[in-house]
Amino acid sequence: MLFKRRKSADWWERARTLVWPRRSFWRSTQYFAKRTLRLRATPHAIAAGIAAGAFASLTPFLGFHFLIAAGLAWLIGGNLIASAIGTAVGNPLTFPFIWGATYKLGQLILYGRHPGDVAPMHLGHFLWHMEFTKLWQPFLKPMAIGALPLGLVVALIFYVLTRWSVIAFREQRRKRLAERARRRASAQSVNANVTAG
Repeated sequence: MLFKRRKSADWWERARTLVWPRRSFWRSTQYFAKRTLRLRATPHAIAAGIAAGAFASLTPFLGFHFLIAAGLAWLIGGNLIASAIGTAVGNPLTFPFIWGATYKLGQLILYGRHPGDVAPMHLGHFLWHMEFTKLWQPFLKPMAIGALPLGLVVALIFYVLTRWSVIAFREQRRKRLAERARRRASAQSVNANVTAG
């Protein structure tokens, strides 16, 4: 293989790169942005896919974000690859903020200002013993309800920004290719005149 690593990564290196990219988050963001802009689909399809992925990443259903994003993208005519890229909105840096915001907003929607007396929860115990049914009412339900309006706002923002970016990128690329073709034609005409003369 041409670009294979000299020394294969051990399990610790693989686990670390799942949480923290090898280079940096900024470089990973640039890579995903360029991959998105170069997709072969309409600007609406790309923007709708990114919006679906962004919406799905705000839901508390970890492990199902790709499926939720793909289903939403299919419903609104979005690109499936763009929807997978859009799920990168939810990552280890943003999840604490997303979960806190969706939980508080969900509590506000469900219970008003004061949710009442909430008994202390033993979250670690429930997760360790896989008692997810006991997590639904106090945590997952408010997060799921809070994710709906917040997800719609975030999806709309990502849709507008992505659609504008794709249109601008394609227009700039079209101008660059036209300029390159004009220069090539000009050089060929000069070469033809030189060889004829």
